[in-house]
Formats: sequence, structure tokens, C-alpha cells
Amino acid sequence: MFRNTYQRGFLSILYTCGSAPLELWDMHVKNGYIRRILDEDTKSLALELAGTNVTTTYIYCPADPKKVLGIRLPFLIIIIKNMKKYFTFEITILDDNNMRRRFRVSNFQSTTSIRPFCTTMPIGLSNGWNQIQFNLCDFTRRAYGTNYIETTRMQVHANCRIRRIYFADRQESDIE
Repeated sequence: MFRNTYQRGFLSILYTCGSAPLELWDMHVKNGYIRRILDEDTKSLALELAGTNVTTTYIYCPADPKKVLGIRLPFLIIIIKNMKKYFTFEITILDDNNMRRRFRVSNFQSTTSIRPFCTTMPIGLSNGWNQIQFNLCDFTRRAYGTNYIETTRMQVHANCRIRRIYFADRQESDIE
């Protein structure tokens, strides 16, 4: 999708205040819902994913399973609200060994587990809104001893509120 696009600065793949926030995404909903709501804390629109089972309600990008994102920017930033329920997201990358690897981050894991194709990691979220910065180069090198090439897919599972998901070429300071 973005492989032949100029990538510098940042590249947004979901912004809930836009006219079509899920334009690049598709969704799977079973025993839950996905809807755009007005968040009372920010007085701004957010996308709420909620479900009785974290694995059955999610959004994924790109919507077409035959396509890949092709994003080379190494920092993933997600602005997300802690709903005090189980939550997870997955990012699939391509490394310099031409291997697809998946990082699964959740608030219900207690330890990191590195397997040949999937690494699971715990995350602690503060109350309210959080900004998650995920250094894909560093995690790929530490988990697999390889170099990050590009992001191919992403999934965000219930239960959370999302304001924005984007990729950047550098880590952002708190002021930014």
C-alpha cells in the first residue's frame, strides 16, 4: 500500500477525527462492537472497540489480506485509552532475512515470550489516555537478531479507545 510512497516524518494509518477513519481498515466483530464515540475526557472523537472476548473483536489493516502496508518508518505510535479490560494489538513486520515476524502486545501477559515467528510482550497502561511508542528496529534486533525492513500488517483488538495510529521516523518527546 505505502511501499512506493515517500515516507519521511510521519504516516498516519488511523485518525478518528478524520472523515473516514477506517478507510484502510476492515473489522471483525463477534459479541462486541466497534463504533466512533465522543470521548468525555478529550471532548474529541475516538474509536471504541469492545467485546466479551479480546480475540473476537478487532480491526486490521490493510483490509485486503493479499496486500501489505509496506511502511518503513521504524516507530509505531498509538494514542489509546485504557478501558481497564483485557486489550491486545499485533504488528507484523518483515526483517532482513525476508521473514515475517509478529509482535503481540497485551495487558494480560505477564512475561515476554520469543518464538521464531511471534513475540508476545506485556504492556502496562496508565489510567486514561496513553501514548504507546514502539521502536520496531530495536524490538526486531533484540528479539530476532535481524534488522527491521517494513511493517506489513497491524491488528488492534478489544477493549480500548483509539484516537490515532501512526508511524514516525524518530521517537517523539513528551512535548511533541
